[in-house]
Amino acid sequence: MSAFEEANPATQSTSLNGRRLTVGAEVAPDGVHFRVWAPERKRVSVVIESGPIVDLTREKSGMWSGLGANLKPGVLYRYRLDDDEILLPDPASRFQPKGPHGPSEVIDPGHYAWRDRDWPGAALAGQVIYELHIGTFTAAGTWAGAARRLADLKELGVTMIEVMPVAEFPGGFGWGYDGVQWFAPYHGYGRPDDFRSFVDEAHAAGLAVILDVVYNHFGPDGNYLPAFSPYYLSKEATEWGDALNYDGPNAGPVRQFVMENAAHWIAEYHLDGLRLDATQSIFDRSEEHIVAALTRRARAAAAERQIVVIAENEPQETRLVRPAEQGGFAIDGLWNDDFHHSARVALTGHREAYYTDYRGTAQEFISAAKYGYLFQGQRYHWQKKRRGVSAMGVPARAFVAFLENHDQVANSAGARRLAEVTHPGQLRAMTTLLLLGPWTPLLFQGQEWGSARAFRYFADHHADLAPLVRKGRAEFLAQFPSAASPAIQKDLPDPGAPATFESSRLDWNERQGEKAAWWLALHRDLLGLRASDATVRAVNAGVARLDGAVLGPGCFVLRYFAGGPLGATSVEHDRLLLVNLAADLDLNVAPEPLLAPPGHHKRWTPIFSSEEPRYGGAGTPPLESEDDGWHIPGAAAFLLEAV
Repeated sequence: MSAFEEANPATQSTSLNGRRLTVGAEVAPDGVHFRVWAPERKRVSVVIESGPIVDLTREKSGMWSGLGANLKPGVLYRYRLDDDEILLPDPASRFQPKGPHGPSEVIDPGHYAWRDRDWPGAALAGQVIYELHIGTFTAAGTWAGAARRLADLKELGVTMIEVMPVAEFPGGFGWGYDGVQWFAPYHGYGRPDDFRSFVDEAHAAGLAVILDVVYNHFGPDGNYLPAFSPYYLSKEATEWGDALNYDGPNAGPVRQFVMENAAHWIAEYHLDGLRLDATQSIFDRSEEHIVAALTRRARAAAAERQIVVIAENEPQETRLVRPAEQGGFAIDGLWNDDFHHSARVALTGHREAYYTDYRGTAQEFISAAKYGYLFQGQRYHWQKKRRGVSAMGVPARAFVAFLENHDQVANSAGARRLAEVTHPGQLRAMTTLLLLGPWTPLLFQGQEWGSARAFRYFADHHADLAPLVRKGRAEFLAQFPSAASPAIQKDLPDPGAPATFESSRLDWNERQGEKAAWWLALHRDLLGLRASDATVRAVNAGVARLDGAVLGPGCFVLRYFAGGPLGATSVEHDRLLLVNLAADLDLNVAPEPLLAPPGHHKRWTPIFSSEEPRYGGAGTPPLESEDDGWHIPGAAAFLLEAV
């Protein structure tokens, strides 16, 4: 690692003018200090709109810096490189009020008066995550609009909000994964202080906030960084564009740029962590991988606050969550696609494309509860190679489980939500498993009321790029026979059409219907139970163990042992989680030891039943009797205690 990377911006030499970060425009006592990396350029200057030109001085590192005397926050500026006629926005711009092709605005992050001084941050244990897209979460599509719904999320029982990417991107709408100005929150959602206010209000409501960030590629439209330095990009390629240069010639400033980006979200926006997109496409052979390095830097930026770092990693490399002394990257969590894929197959019966290797069986869900990932090095026929590595020793809470997220909803036929395509009893049972399981659960916006609003892929690109995006989306969906029928392909929404974006916007009026009330009650009660039941909490926290057994086709039991580690004998507060995704099951003889009650004269009694009428169910008959044994209704789930 270079000395450049290890330098602490807070204690660097006076050449950095007391800066907090090594790049960008920072407000100083006597003006605004500019610093940008352009090692191949001969001259660099800052052109202030309706103001002076500030000529920058070259440093040995290839950085250019200088003070714009008497400049104030709010001024608009661009860079001129050599004698180029085209002026460019700042690669580390804090705000792009006119979009990625327009001028950058000087922002003073210290101007906002935070009210969350006593907020401790967040650890992963005990969290329930809610993923949302600011542009479609409310009719307003802004930070302020989303803030008005924080009370609803708190009342639901979620504890952490995961915001889809907000780094400045082109056009009037998009998912955010094609960001090009990584330090600037998207101007269409509001100003930077609106983002800060959203986080501040979330903290006041007791909700943590993490941000989805993309460090594997830059978007194709509005990326001016190569004009400043050809060293930003590597020769590697991702599915979405050129990868970043994390380990090649002159990679030090690139690594610093990314590490400081992660730190700036934590320090300047008081975020409680980051979700790292597609880390399998972050290519780095350095001694310290950039994921480990940016995690370290983000934690330092948080100071005494705790933060959470979660990664998406398709190959399921568990070294990301292992500690540094074991060769790991020391992040906190990993998205668990295996759980989703098994659940999707069980609920829909569609075994296609990347669902091919899953059966949706009872044993898969037991294994997911006990071991996290299902693929830990076995052959994955869809990819014609082995997938995953051992997850042994990784706590269950490190695996983020979900039934819906932005990708998986959009990748389904018609981008329809699960409540629209599954049996309601089965989905209630699977929701029970998701929200009472030992992993960290994640909900996607609107899932809690069974929203019928599709969530489609949308991206507002310029005329030359838009046809390529449409073609790429159609080719991607063609791998799914259920989404590749001629009728569906013919009516495939144009990602660049405003109507596609608008059709993905949540309709909060849906919550007023009877079915929505059933789903809301189910989610509220399950999350309340997850938080209040001591045994469920202990298993979720990893201080008590669980085991499981298959009882019949589609039917299984998980036993939560209140006594703690293996061998403990105090089991009077054990819990049984019964899940039956198939037909009614009668167990006249039930030799399975996990069904044995804890102690003499005890019987298992439901604490919770997904078949209660208040959830839209048919009611719950007795599950066990002396004469007939067990009768487990189909398409239902139950949590039982011994009395």
